[in-house]
Amino acid sequence: MKLLLIRFSSIGDVILTTPLVRALRAAYPDAVIHFATRPATTPLLEANPRLDRVLTLPGGDTRALLAFARTLRAERYDRVLDLHGTLRARALRVLVPGPRWKGYPKSTLRRRALVWFRPASARDPDRAVVPVPERYFGAAAPLGVRPDGGPPEVFLTPAAEAEADEALRRAGVPDGEPYAALAPGAQHATKRWPEERWLELARRFAARGVRPVLVGGPEDAAASARIAAAVPGAASVAGELGLLGSAAVLARARLLVSGDTGVMHLATAVGTPVVALFGPTVRAFGFFPYTDRAAVLERDLPCRPCSTHGGEACPLGHHRCLREITAAEVERVAERYAFLR
Repeated sequence: MKLLLIRFSSIGDVILTTPLVRALRAAYPDAVIHFATRPATTPLLEANPRLDRVLTLPGGDTRALLAFARTLRAERYDRVLDLHGTLRARALRVLVPGPRWKGYPKSTLRRRALVWFRPASARDPDRAVVPVPERYFGAAAPLGVRPDGGPPEVFLTPAAEAEADEALRRAGVPDGEPYAALAPGAQHATKRWPEERWLELARRFAARGVRPVLVGGPEDAAASARIAAAVPGAASVAGELGLLGSAAVLARARLLVSGDTGVMHLATAVGTPVVALFGPTVRAFGFFPYTDRAAVLERDLPCRPCSTHGGEACPLGHHRCLREITAAEVERVAERYAFLR
């Protein structure tokens, strides 16, 4: 059997497909399994030993899509599992008609309804929710695979380890020293914990002898540098690493503190405990950390959820969902879950 899985973006979403990849390989050890994604997320999959090939969708114009479709037709897949459901993925169903295609329940309308009506049940921490990684299994229902309960996984390479070594060395972090990773960035402003809270948390960690190391992409570098400069002993590697290099830095950390971002999922995929701060989004969306080694801090406010992905400003102007979470609370939760010693 020859299978193709499709998920073009984004970082967290691609990472959350890996429990399905693991289950497929366990159930069909002799199958040929390929994965199609975009160049930005290809590094997350290239070292995955459960995949035989990672195909990259180049560019964004029609000619690139037609060329990609020709590549897929030449592979002669038996089944294609569409884990994205975008217009581009639907176009490929028409352009690659040979294999059997199967999608999964995205629950897009349900998430929008939660934003429109904001029922109290959406914020209930005890409410039964099917996480997104398990929803992906709907695309593989005819194959009879089930989640194994394990977390997502990202496999590191020697090059990623070396990249992490060099970045930490430049930042002044001694080799082998335990540290706490802090990720202050997020694509959308309403998902960002205020910078002054990150500064206080970094000071608290430093005071107890745990070096804070700021992580993130190039867009997070300025804020991370400001925080690191204000806290003796703190360091920043934000903006200096690729995806796998960042994963290698996270793998060595005692814990990660982060918002609802791709970095959060990257930490779970390398086995690092997570304290996640959720504001405009809620557990009912299905994107909470998919691991037992995580704690989530949030506020039960009637204005949550206010968005499916976050926005540029709090619709009510107060941003209480994240402002009311204190650095002392984050530190206490990290202690309670034994993420800090």
